[in-house]
Amino acid sequence: MNRKKPELLIPASSLEVLKTAVIYGADAVYIGGEAFGLRAKAKNFSSEEMKKGIEFAHAHGVRVYVTANILAHNEDLAGVAEYFQELKEYQPDALIIADPAVFQLAKEICPEIERHISTQANNTNYGTYRFWWELGAKRVVSARELSLQEIREIRDHIPEEMEIESFIHGAMCMSYSGRCLLSNYFTGRDANRGACTHPCRWKYSLVEEKRPGEYMPVYENERGTYIFNSKDLCMIEYIPQMMEAGIDSFKIEGRMKTALYVATVARTYRKAIDDCFQDEELYRKQMPWYLEQISNCTYRQFTTGFYFGKPSEETQIYDNNTYIKEYTYLGTVEEVKEGCYRLQQKNKFSVGEIIEIMKPDGRNVETVVKRILDKEGREQESAPHSKQELYVELSEEAEVYDILRRAENEAC
Repeated sequence: MNRKKPELLIPASSLEVLKTAVIYGADAVYIGGEAFGLRAKAKNFSSEEMKKGIEFAHAHGVRVYVTANILAHNEDLAGVAEYFQELKEYQPDALIIADPAVFQLAKEICPEIERHISTQANNTNYGTYRFWWELGAKRVVSARELSLQEIREIRDHIPEEMEIESFIHGAMCMSYSGRCLLSNYFTGRDANRGACTHPCRWKYSLVEEKRPGEYMPVYENERGTYIFNSKDLCMIEYIPQMMEAGIDSFKIEGRMKTALYVATVARTYRKAIDDCFQDEELYRKQMPWYLEQISNCTYRQFTTGFYFGKPSEETQIYDNNTYIKEYTYLGTVEEVKEGCYRLQQKNKFSVGEIIEIMKPDGRNVETVVKRILDKEGREQESAPHSKQELYVELSEEAEVYDILRRAENEAC
């Protein structure tokens, strides 16, 4: 077994989601500012939100890593330097970087903040790890193309204090180490500068030059035409093997996901890691619960990626490009007041509906919506408009940070 319990690293797209990640079990969260990260379409954090988020996480003993992992062009460098000067004030625990020039700027401007090397830097061998260590990196994120055996070999050839971070759950990019050119080619949005439009999940047809308008489907086999569409990584059943490989941080992908997704994966992996570290037999016994819970958030079928060897065609999805969605996120309890629960509504629900209260400790409590009131105290039969501030009376008790959700069992 690995020498220490691995860190659970959770993504956060907003201050709301960061708080959810912290409360539902993260050891660390990774976030992006409004520039220089690889999720330009995510909500991301304003300067004020980042300051508040870091303060909240630190107050709960949770670390915060800020992404600055674009592959920079000349025009980016001055802005990156200014950004790092700003980050000095907020004191995140680490910066996640891919570009050597950005790395050097971070080293010069805020040397007190740890530097972690992004998977975008294509880290596939122990020589690369040692190279970054000698330059001052504390941690390297392994390329997704590595097997567990290769990661074990890296651990054997790098300093003990150097950390390995590896993905354990989430969407898999179809390009090598995530460095994709399709988005830039089709739409002018550069995936390597944070603006990916996910063309790997579009449906493709073939057009012959002299027959415009005649669309012929592209078949890889009889099941369909989604030629790039990867399944999602899920290693919940292989935590002992990941610990034994010497991985220090288990990373969840999903910096554009909802609070419900983040709460579900954080809570499930938190319990699985704790159980496994305490007693592997207990972990095995609890496996049906982990599998049931992890299927409650949106996902695209599951694969173990490259961890046990080169993936086969079975890791691709050919028949559709949809997520499986079993629950709809209704809102997070923000305040308890006079027997009602204040929340910002995310999706429609109505008086009389049976919904669930999802709690950080692992419980899911079925409850009936008894009343819905707007912020002026007027009763309404349903909540049809998203982002409406509401007060909800339920048949069961809830607490701040509990999540309200509704079972759906449908694709989205």
